[in-house]
Amino acid sequence: MKRPLKKWLLGAVSLGFLVMAALLVMPRFIDLNRYKAYLEKRLSTMTGYPVTLGGKIDLSLFPWVGFAFTDLHIGNPDGFAEKDFVSAEAIEMRVKLIPLLSGDLEVKRFVVDSPRIVLVKNRGGRGNWERLGRKSAPETPGIAEDRTTSTAAGLPIRSLAVQELAVRNGLLLWRDDKSSASSEISQLRVDMKSVSWNRPIYLDLAAHLDGHPLTVKGEVGPLGGEIGATPLPVDLAVTALEEISLRLKGTLSDPFGKPGFALTLHLDSFSPRRATQSLGREFPMRTRDGNALSRLSAQALIQGTPQSLAISQGILQVDDATINFSLNAKNFSKPDLSFRVDIDRLDADRYLPPAPEKRVNGKNSAPGAAGKSKTDYGSLRQPALNGTVKIGNLQIGDVKTEDIQWQMTASGGRYHLDPLTCKLYGGRLGGTLAADVRGNTPRWSVNLQARNIQAGPLLTAVLEKDNLEGTLQADAVLTMQGANTMEIKQTLNGRGNFNLSNGAIRGIDLTAMIANVKTAFGLIETIGGPKPRTEFSEMKVPFTMTNGRFTTTDAALVSSLLRVRAAGTADLVAETLDFRLEPTVVGTIKGQGDIEKRSGIMVPVLVSGTFSRPIFRPDLERRIQERLREALTDPEKFRESLKEEERALRSLRDQGKEILKGLRFGR
Repeated sequence: MKRPLKKWLLGAVSLGFLVMAALLVMPRFIDLNRYKAYLEKRLSTMTGYPVTLGGKIDLSLFPWVGFAFTDLHIGNPDGFAEKDFVSAEAIEMRVKLIPLLSGDLEVKRFVVDSPRIVLVKNRGGRGNWERLGRKSAPETPGIAEDRTTSTAAGLPIRSLAVQELAVRNGLLLWRDDKSSASSEISQLRVDMKSVSWNRPIYLDLAAHLDGHPLTVKGEVGPLGGEIGATPLPVDLAVTALEEISLRLKGTLSDPFGKPGFALTLHLDSFSPRRATQSLGREFPMRTRDGNALSRLSAQALIQGTPQSLAISQGILQVDDATINFSLNAKNFSKPDLSFRVDIDRLDADRYLPPAPEKRVNGKNSAPGAAGKSKTDYGSLRQPALNGTVKIGNLQIGDVKTEDIQWQMTASGGRYHLDPLTCKLYGGRLGGTLAADVRGNTPRWSVNLQARNIQAGPLLTAVLEKDNLEGTLQADAVLTMQGANTMEIKQTLNGRGNFNLSNGAIRGIDLTAMIANVKTAFGLIETIGGPKPRTEFSEMKVPFTMTNGRFTTTDAALVSSLLRVRAAGTADLVAETLDFRLEPTVVGTIKGQGDIEKRSGIMVPVLVSGTFSRPIFRPDLERRIQERLREALTDPEKFRESLKEEERALRSLRDQGKEILKGLRFGR
């Protein structure tokens, strides 16, 4: 009994040695290079691209089943100038034989040396990767496909264990021939250890992105026995430019069907300006504040597919501003966006372009004046928008506003802000704004309502003028067109009204003009005295706008002593004034240097000149004519008051002569 068992054991050992010897010796007699053409054809069929193996193929069978080949080339399809889509200097793979027989894949090493991948989008918008996986040739007759190796259910192996998976000295190029955009990932190194279906895979990637260092470290997986059947967890930390640190954590789903992702993003605070400098480039955005955009951080939940993107719980920190936001986007070729933006505070003046250089003799002091160029608004006609924006505190220049809110919609090149509201200098501003870029010239329409706004601080902040005070109520409906300030001024049309209460006009004293024209019109200098002003209880200015020309025919001012009516025009294009003010005394104003009571006397005032140098002068000739006309309506009364009127007219005439001699700006 022992002798047969011994013989069986000896036979089994001998057989084992023979098998091992055969496995060691067989690769010396099997020349896989004889089957190179067949392998190239099979690989071409599987990938849909032409495949060539330029180097030698090596085979080993024990203790690891392994193969290695060099000089791999996967060509580009027709229509692309680049010869190769993928190439590699060498690929080596070693697999344990015995577990493989039972469907368990144990890989000792899988190493790709110097791979080169070129992704190109040609001028027609077609990518050279789009045919990947499509069969380029029919199956070879007589060779049936093993359906168990390519089912949608997953790979034909029960378990996977890879000790080492690596890429050495890789290169990935991206180029868009239509836009001439390009990017390059070079010196790519990828190390993955202890790869299996059931454990997370540790990833260590290092490369240079357009010449600048990039690292990706973290975990991917577990993959599961059926890749794509369940969401793939990822937890990756990305560093770039020695300045940017980003973490992505979430899942990737259905990569071979309907790919999607759900990731939380956390971008640590960094300086965009320093990051740009590290690229050796000038910061692309010129700002009035050279320190603007020196701090940026972000976090958000990002979900998407190739056709849509959703961002929620977004928080963006830009310098001192905190921005909460969300976004939903679809149909990227013709964007359909809905969004919400909530900013706590923003000093917009910091991010505006630098002020233009001062003009010298009507020309820019900087050389190289640019000619008028036509703007293409095609890209603005594509988006469909629906969103809200809120800003707690906003400052532009010296203008400060609070609680700004607007609802934005857009479709087919028409944009609407409706409603648009904000708090402004003690009151509120509301209305709507519409822009139409369907044509070659933008068209604008504005409907505004102002309630209880303090006009003095507003004018000081906006125009740097302090010549008006009061509480403002206003309504305006305006239309215009153009792409610059001058075009908009020339096409400004509409109507509206401004009402001011409990205010004053600074720089002119209409009461004094009647009481003492010499002092009021600057013929008598007042050194150290208060600035002239006309106080009023109410001012109403209805107006129309016609091609940039402001016209009012029935403006009125009411004070305790005066009633003033005004009519005239202000040309916004030429910046010239042409107004006539008719003040009427409603009380007795004797005093202030006057020589007599002038109840009811009216001295019209003409306003001319420019916005920057207005001219005020009395219309004495018109006044004399009106007084004579009044006296002639009652001859009896006229004869009785002739001497008094002659004395008054002589006084006015004498003062008028002095005025004409002394006016600094009149004709």
